[in-house]
Amino acid sequence: MGRGKIEIKRIQNTTTRQVTFSKRRAGLVKKTHELSVLCDAQIGLIIFSSTGKLFQYCSEPFRMEQIIEKYQKATGVRIPEHDSREDLVSEMAMLRQETLRLELGIQRYIGDSMGSLQYEELAKLEQDLEISVTKVRNRKNDLLQQQLDNLRRKERMMEEENSYLSQWIQEQRGGGGVMENDGEGQQMMDQLPFYEGQTSLQLAPLHLHPYLQLAQPTIHDASNSHPH
Repeated sequence: MGRGKIEIKRIQNTTTRQVTFSKRRAGLVKKTHELSVLCDAQIGLIIFSSTGKLFQYCSEPFRMEQIIEKYQKATGVRIPEHDSREDLVSEMAMLRQETLRLELGIQRYIGDSMGSLQYEELAKLEQDLEISVTKVRNRKNDLLQQQLDNLRRKERMMEEENSYLSQWIQEQRGGGGVMENDGEGQQMMDQLPFYEGQTSLQLAPLHLHPYLQLAQPTIHDASNSHPH
């Protein structure tokens, strides 16, 4: 039995149409190449699929531009060149309009050029400004809270150091030792952040922040402890 004749019409099924296109395109390019080689013909083949994808074939050693130029000379038809200057002018005009729109919006937000605004536009602008102010205030409060938390942590650290220093001084007084002559005590004093080479008698007037000050023992000479 002979092969049935295929009716030439558009294939409705998308998958079948794509498969048929790929097979027949390959066959067309093959036949074009054979015709070019066998008959020394100069052929330029351009194919666009239904999705817009480009396929082309050009007889060697020519380029597609040479084939098209030869076609133009033979037919007297010139393909109009695309002038990109028109696109540039159009794009510049759009950019100018966008710039003016942004400048006008900035002026309205700072209270200028509001004479032409209608009531609805002013109400919308007021609402936008209120939303922006709320966001700014929330961010400011977050930063203040972070700073307050940092100060509280520093306060606790300073209180702990101050308490340790006071306890150490009391132990030195109770033991009757002289801190300046005690090498171990002097080394401990040098490691404390509040001490900078001072003597034990100079530790009493430590100046701390008012809300960080703790009760510290006041060290006096034995002669000053009795009333005159």
